[in-house]
Amino acid sequence: MSKNARSEGAEHKEQPGKPPRKTDQRIRRTHQRLGSALVELIQEKPMDEVTVQEVLDRASVGRSTFYLHFRDKNDLWLSQLEQFLEFMSTMLTARNEKSLRVVPVTEMFAHIGEQKKLYRAMVDAGTLDAFFDLAQDYFARGIKRRLLESGRLGKLPQRELSVRAYALAGSLLSLLQWWIDHGAKEPPEEIDKLFHQMVWNGFQ
Repeated sequence: MSKNARSEGAEHKEQPGKPPRKTDQRIRRTHQRLGSALVELIQEKPMDEVTVQEVLDRASVGRSTFYLHFRDKNDLWLSQLEQFLEFMSTMLTARNEKSLRVVPVTEMFAHIGEQKKLYRAMVDAGTLDAFFDLAQDYFARGIKRRLLESGRLGKLPQRELSVRAYALAGSLLSLLQWWIDHGAKEPPEEIDKLFHQMVWNGFQ
């Protein structure tokens, strides 16, 4: 886990009933500006050519502030991936969706489909494998949680549940890679339906 992700946990630990501290809000805004600046830059040129100073200039953030939260641009990039994966892998639980979906496939594929340039930048930078490794852990946890929330599994042993969730996360990411590599032609809604048919067929 990145320095940013570790610090986020401590910074955002707020007492119940109390509004967020202004310092936390400033930190989040700073992280958002830095992350957005990096994402813009790596869509304009290869990631290894992007400098920390360019990120700082575009985000209007000072160097000392940057290094207070991140080790380097790779640490910042990792924090962006972690935030995206945390959001996507917990979305259905967070909004208390009453469905049998275990992953918001429609939403995730639609978002990634709109970011093909960023996906290509990750391929060119050699960071795609690291993204998929990280994603499998996030989605395995999220899928396991949703399977439990479904109430349809009876007394499935925890170990088997964990194994199935990890395998389903791997299938999801393989499906994503296939979809993108073949031009992202199928509507995300169709991929969502197909994936969840595979999920629940496996429990029959």
